[in-house]
Amino acid sequence: MPGKKYKPISLGRVKTCRLKTRMSKVGLDKAGRPFRGGDFRDFLGSLPDLLAVKDFRAVVDSIIRARKSSRPVILGMGAHPIKVGLSPVIINLMEAGVITAVAMNGACIVHDFELSLMGRTSEDVDIELCRGTFGMAEETGREINRAVKTGAGKGFGIGRSVGEYILRSKADYKELSVLAAAARLGIPATVHIAIGTDIIHMHPQADGAAMGKGSLTDFRLLSSVISDLKGGVYINLGSAVILPEVFLKAIAVTRNLGYNVKNFTTVNMDFIQHYRARENVLRRPVLSGGKAYALTGHHEIMFPLLAAAVMEKTL
Repeated sequence: MPGKKYKPISLGRVKTCRLKTRMSKVGLDKAGRPFRGGDFRDFLGSLPDLLAVKDFRAVVDSIIRARKSSRPVILGMGAHPIKVGLSPVIINLMEAGVITAVAMNGACIVHDFELSLMGRTSEDVDIELCRGTFGMAEETGREINRAVKTGAGKGFGIGRSVGEYILRSKADYKELSVLAAAARLGIPATVHIAIGTDIIHMHPQADGAAMGKGSLTDFRLLSSVISDLKGGVYINLGSAVILPEVFLKAIAVTRNLGYNVKNFTTVNMDFIQHYRARENVLRRPVLSGGKAYALTGHHEIMFPLLAAAVMEKTL
């Protein structure tokens, strides 16, 4: 059976409309303007009022509203923000009462500890892996595992265990430790591990029972914080898997227990919008009420911008 023959369609009878009657989404009122100097507020005001900028401003306003209403602002984070030098920015927000709780993956405690001890962190994995020495820094493995085991014996979670250990230590740079700052300020800090994912698990001092006990304690502590999230903000900063999964389970268990965990704001900040963060941070938790925003970009640029914008309105 021969195929149907087609000819180019005629556009002669296309219906048009007047441009001035058509709705337009972009106009001069939303356009940016050249920044010709001034303070940070002037810079923010010079940005276009469109797309990601609108989302950015909405996130800032959500954080400000949450704190004015004494609602939580929780920072869930992977290790990369620490590795790119954001610890002082995060600690400043904690000290200012903006961030009210911190949740971390297991790699965070490695870099947080090493920064406090040496003022530097992040080994060259390629080189050290080829040498057979990757992850084998003696002090890191010994001291963190000691802190976790000691704290677990007291019934502490990993966040409090490591935070208090660093705070009480003679480390020269403990002012750079997010966990020590949390311990000093009395802010909940939780650590959520997956056995085998972090270098401290490779050391002979590693105690799986202590790690499991401490991480489970921290999950329950984070769930307690999440139970109070109504009207607050949850920010996922650079965790593609662990924290999005932990956050979703904390939402699930608190709702199961009857807490009204609805009508809050979630934010995912990363340079790639991954599946789990998109589903477990941005979409699923707010299906029954709330707002979600994706801010895409490098942590070392985007988070300081967010922090500065919040502090500009807070001060």
